Amino acid sequence: MSEYIVEMRHITKRFPGIVANDDISIGIKKGEIFAFLGENGAGKSTLMSMLFGMYEPDEGEILVRGEKVKLSSSNEAAALNIGMVHQHFKLVDNYTIAENIILGIEPIKKIGGFIPYVDCKGAQEKIRELSKAYGLEVDPCQIVETVNVSIQQRVEILKMLYREAEILIFDEPTAVLTPQEIQYLLDIMEELRNKGKTIILITHKLEEIKRIADRCAILRRGKLVKVLNVNETTTQEMANLMVGREVVFEQEKSPANFGEVLLEVEDLTVRNEDKFDVVKNVNFSIRRGEIFAIAGVSGNGQIEIADAIAGLIKPQKGAIKLKGKDITDESIRRRTEDGMSYIPEDRQRLGVILDFSLEDNLAIKRYYREPFSQKGILKREGFQKFAEELIDRYDIRSGQGAKTTTRSMSGGNQQKAIVAREISLESDLMIFVQPTRGLDIGAIENIQKHILRERDKGKAVLLISLELDEVMSLADTIGVIYNGELQKISPAEELTTNQVGEYMMGVKS
Repeated sequence: MSEYIVEMRHITKRFPGIVANDDISIGIKKGEIFAFLGENGAGKSTLMSMLFGMYEPDEGEILVRGEKVKLSSSNEAAALNIGMVHQHFKLVDNYTIAENIILGIEPIKKIGGFIPYVDCKGAQEKIRELSKAYGLEVDPCQIVETVNVSIQQRVEILKMLYREAEILIFDEPTAVLTPQEIQYLLDIMEELRNKGKTIILITHKLEEIKRIADRCAILRRGKLVKVLNVNETTTQEMANLMVGREVVFEQEKSPANFGEVLLEVEDLTVRNEDKFDVVKNVNFSIRRGEIFAIAGVSGNGQIEIADAIAGLIKPQKGAIKLKGKDITDESIRRRTEDGMSYIPEDRQRLGVILDFSLEDNLAIKRYYREPFSQKGILKREGFQKFAEELIDRYDIRSGQGAKTTTRSMSGGNQQKAIVAREISLESDLMIFVQPTRGLDIGAIENIQKHILRERDKGKAVLLISLELDEVMSLADTIGVIYNGELQKISPAEELTTNQVGEYMMGVKS
């Protein structure tokens, strides 16, 4: 009897232009939390997608409970009690939570012994009991598109548990969660392990691994670097092995050199679809050479402030001025032309067009200008040359270079592409919303350097981040938002992390 519940022996997987996994051998024990750590595009998700039957290896073999298996579909994986929560959820938005969970394995009953029907009520009751047993409370009757991302993630976990999965794969599960939701999810994982489940965690967040994982495999550019016992290593060692060099956790920041006021926000009020004010009479300004960070718990209006400044939503009242010019009613393109860059929170819905090539996405805000077009005719060589420069400068991993379909890239590399495009616009005002969400430690270090570099070049930077450490290390000025109102605006050096946290929770005003 093998000591491993899952073994992967000499696994190799190739895609056009890239070896995603290169001769990887690994064993995972029953009842442990086993983490895969690596940079964006290191091959973590690809490896686990083969265990879940979404891909087949080009070379090597997979054993489950000591038996060699051939997994050519997720249904075959589910039959072996393997489940997976994907980084980008696989839910039907206009179905209820219960309908999503039972999809494909609907419980059938018969009226009068011969007329079949789906037993929705019975399924809902079973889901309620299951959700309570694992601390994953949901309302089975709610429509998925009406609930937040943390509830959607619970639905994905319940899908696995409903199918009686014993091996649970979590792919970047905390990428879209707030710090409070992350703590809750990690508690759930520990509870699942305590109940005998085997947890496989794909992540690049070192703190999460240190908190809950038993062992950790580090991948770099498709190769297995090392397997570590987590309690015998440090976050610094893991980071260095992951990136292949010494990683700097704290950015060096030169003294600020403020210039003229570039952005003015006056009495800004934003109303949501339910006619509720989510931003209330907000006032602030940002100078050249200044990073103004808005700190707050998710859902307190900070995203709506950024969207209103960028032109994605129309304010209920108030004014937005860029370089003294009122841009409140301007189009998004006009704002870009006036000197505004915007990295949105939702990279896949607002940041890129997934079915466009990488080179098209990188040029999408300037395709109508030279060197991308001349007299209305697109010049493809201009697209490719520009894309190759940014791919090299920002280390964007893409299997077929500039021609790669953006959908096929990892989420972190999609994020790098958006940041590269927006910084390359050389705008006077740069709005970064969650710029390092979903990025590995090496990429975070690189992006934060770029943000500081833009500030030192005299750009005005608006930073919105749920990562309090990021806010405290990068910001010159901090505005703390609670319930749609800016509670406090202060130079960063005059606030402690605890004080910012108190303002965020509405304890101070």
